[in-house]
Amino acid sequence: MRNKLAFLLVAVLLLLAACGTGSDNQSSTNTETNNNNASDEAKTYKIGVTQIVEHPSLDAAYKGFQAAFADAGIEAEFIYNTANGDNNANMSIAQKLVGDQVDLIFANSTPSAQAAKSATSDIPIVFTSVTDAMDAQLIDSMEAPGGNVTGTIDLHPDTIANTIAFMKNELGATKVGTVYNSGEQNSVAQIAQVKQALTDAGLELVEASVATSAEVKQATESLVGKVDALYIVTDNTVVSALESVIDVAKANNLPTMVGELDSVARGGLGAYGFEYYDIGYEAGQMAIKILQEGKSPSEVPAAYPANLKLVINKDTADSLGIEVKDAWNAEVK
Repeated sequence: MRNKLAFLLVAVLLLLAACGTGSDNQSSTNTETNNNNASDEAKTYKIGVTQIVEHPSLDAAYKGFQAAFADAGIEAEFIYNTANGDNNANMSIAQKLVGDQVDLIFANSTPSAQAAKSATSDIPIVFTSVTDAMDAQLIDSMEAPGGNVTGTIDLHPDTIANTIAFMKNELGATKVGTVYNSGEQNSVAQIAQVKQALTDAGLELVEASVATSAEVKQATESLVGKVDALYIVTDNTVVSALESVIDVAKANNLPTMVGELDSVARGGLGAYGFEYYDIGYEAGQMAIKILQEGKSPSEVPAAYPANLKLVINKDTADSLGIEVKDAWNAEVK
């Protein structure tokens, strides 16, 4: 009897040992399966977004960037930041995104891209809403950007020349006023081109500079009586307060040409432009190439906007007593 009990005890111990080993194997298998499942799932990319200020054009570019990911069926977490026009905040945002180890930085404006580039030479950066990326020292050339930065430009090569020809030939302007932020590289580059083109056309540029959007109305008023028309380029400080310019211009019968189409809808007379949504979308496609195809930004050429067109605001034209001619071949809104 004692032998039988001993035999049963040994059998029970062996059975328990066998069950214990089987349990460990099951746990290990589940972990591998979970890992495999995780690797099979589509990756959610972490995109750091930095934007110098909120206004309709930049906001439209950001929407276009996001739409490119959505249309491609790519999961992405967008970490959006705006500096509200504060350059110190702009630098802090760039440094924080680098600290967060995002997969890619989307820089929406020249100062945003410059801050991001100064913060990292490793994380890919795709910009948009930048006027002269080479002069801003973001890229080496349009065809071969070099480094970790590429993106889309917000100035078509023919925009300024076409606008000045229109102001001279159709509006009869001889003196053109402009308001811009002399601290914004994007604007300084454009104003230099505008000034040269006006000089070549025999016209004169009268400048008024601002440091903040709060100064825009007073700066515009300072041009009244000195100019025949206004030309507002894609200056983020001024565009964020464009209604101040439009109010002064309409009160003083000054036709105002603007640098992009969103500003036409806000009361500008017209623009040779493109949709900011479109250049944001194209920047998103560049980002996808970098993230999914493993391309370096240095291998993805920077791009100018396509589809340059003249758009006229009919209500503004009517308020100024300007006839919209068929010969302009303009899109009228």
